[in-house]
Amino acid sequence: MDRKSFLKKSALAAFSMSVMGYVVEASPKKWMSTCETTNDILGPFYREGAPERSNMLFEGIKGNEITLKGKVLGNDCTTVLENAIVEVWHCDTEGNYDNDSNKYLHRAKAITGQDGSYSFKTIIPGKYLNGKLYRPSHIHFRVRAKDHKELVSQIYFAGDPHITEDPWASQKKAVHRVLPVFPDDITASLSVEFDIFLSNL
Repeated sequence: MDRKSFLKKSALAAFSMSVMGYVVEASPKKWMSTCETTNDILGPFYREGAPERSNMLFEGIKGNEITLKGKVLGNDCTTVLENAIVEVWHCDTEGNYDNDSNKYLHRAKAITGQDGSYSFKTIIPGKYLNGKLYRPSHIHFRVRAKDHKELVSQIYFAGDPHITEDPWASQKKAVHRVLPVFPDDITASLSVEFDIFLSNL
């Protein structure tokens, strides 16, 4: 199935995400918060076998370089999860995914350390048409940890004008997955932070 056909068929099945915590009404006059990150669509371009690496850059790569980083935590919002598997994948600046090559361009996985952290050097992805509309730039995630439910999600970038009409990114619960890009050090290296909260089995 090609990208266009998949997106048309799956638009109605989109799920909304949140990452940094959201507030829900449990009962009248009683409110509770949760930091659990919920699922988004996997999409048609996931590939098994992405290499374990933190640097996804390569000679001749196009695009604005960023460091994508964060921690994987349990649903108590504080316990870091060691040895969690974090997979990421995205398109290039022209909206194309590497679906075939043995280089697995713009694809990687990391294993979290004792502090639950992960980090990837990559680029801000490009965009591609979903029908008559462009999907906003996004990065896919698949995250697994022992005794926790597998998570599939996506992040977007603050200020992207294509978010408001996108069936995934425009969902109310996606607001905390629309992330800023910020200068992270004195050399103005650009970073994006995404902490991931997994629910228990």
